[in-house]
Amino acid sequence: MKSTFATVVCRVLAALMIWTPYQIAQAGMIGTEQVVQSTQSERGNVAAFMSRGEVASQLQAFGIDQKTAQDRVASLSDEEVRALSGKIDSLPAGAVDGWVWVVVVLLIAGAVWWAWKR
Repeated sequence: MKSTFATVVCRVLAALMIWTPYQIAQAGMIGTEQVVQSTQSERGNVAAFMSRGEVASQLQAFGIDQKTAQDRVASLSDEEVRALSGKIDSLPAGAVDGWVWVVVVLLIAGAVWWAWKR
């Protein structure tokens, strides 16, 4: 007396449980060279960012010499460099945050709704 829908759902769930792998992640050892190489590339990423013209002019506007800033970057720990490099990579290229588009879409939707209801 089961419904057809319940039977289909049970069969699909059973098939998915059989086909789904129980262990997806794999652990492995990484070499010291790989860790050092990634740290050096992240330091290079931060150094390249600091040597850009607009960054250097902004640092000078704040009263920080470029050589002093490079020395400070060189004295950062690996974890700090990794965090800073991640922030640099995740920044939008045009400096437009994603929330700007959300606000624009909401404003347009509100204007359309207001015009429709009027």
